[in-house]
Amino acid sequence: MELHDVWFVLIAVLWIGYFFLEGFDFGVGVLTKLLARNRPEKRVLINTIGPVWDGNEVWLLTAGGATFAAFPEWYATLFSGFYLPLLVILLCLIVRGVAFEYRVKRPEERWQRNWETAIFWTSLIPAFLWGVAFGNIVGGVKIDQDMEYVGTVGELFHPYALLGGLVTLTLFTFHGAVFTALKTVGEIRQRARKLALRVGLVTAVLALVFLGWTQVDNGDGKSLVALVVAVAALVVALVANQAGREGWSFLLSGVTIVAAVAMLFLTLFPNVMPSTLDPAWSLTVSNASSSAYTLKVMTWLAVIATPVVLVYQGWTYWVFRKRIGTQHLAEATH
Repeated sequence: MELHDVWFVLIAVLWIGYFFLEGFDFGVGVLTKLLARNRPEKRVLINTIGPVWDGNEVWLLTAGGATFAAFPEWYATLFSGFYLPLLVILLCLIVRGVAFEYRVKRPEERWQRNWETAIFWTSLIPAFLWGVAFGNIVGGVKIDQDMEYVGTVGELFHPYALLGGLVTLTLFTFHGAVFTALKTVGEIRQRARKLALRVGLVTAVLALVFLGWTQVDNGDGKSLVALVVAVAALVVALVANQAGREGWSFLLSGVTIVAAVAMLFLTLFPNVMPSTLDPAWSLTVSNASSSAYTLKVMTWLAVIATPVVLVYQGWTYWVFRKRIGTQHLAEATH
């Protein structure tokens, strides 16, 4: 296997990790409007992801940096062609981070309610737009012979991409609901399980259509296996949720995300951005990659740094592993 193939796999792993981890905290952000009935319950939801949301975003930064270093042509075409949607995602992530930190800086109800509304929208919008972006990456866009995107912003929002956006939005919301059931106690835990069932059923239908569409257009035997694993894991996650086995349900909803994203990358390879104008103009792992020396240096750095990051983040989740409820909230002091 060539080094550019290895780095394609590593970038796929980084995106899988990002969607697995950031997926549930996007979902929890959406649930602050759909699940929480009062201010204390919103605090509980936000507190479930408070210690980990910023660490989850490290996976996005790493995926973007790895793409820039390993596949500069891919990075240039992607971030120039998808500039406006990606800018919206970036702005949402910035506002979202500010909202988590500033929400408790003042005691006024209106102040805190406005920041909680910001958390909802800045969780929902990126959850949708990431699906739209990957729908275009996998389905192909207008790339000319100079490796430049020559389409318009409006052309990115076609039916396949919009369906992809709905899948990521509902899947992340389901993932967040089972995470909430896993991390909370009392009535909010029970309502999270009920909401997870409803959202999960919608997700199953949308995901089956989207992944089936992807398989028909670009799939092979390996991607078909990933599709089956994704759908089966989602169904079993729903069963586990109904049985009150939140740990298994969360694990299996994560497997759904892993298998679904893996399927997208399997259908993509060896392309990194297919051209709908001419297949010969598509960006591939070979024509979009950096030099062999650059990839070699990056590989050694990844071997050294990756275990440290994984151990630290795993330790963070272990420290904050206990369930919480409204009875655990301390009185706010200002």
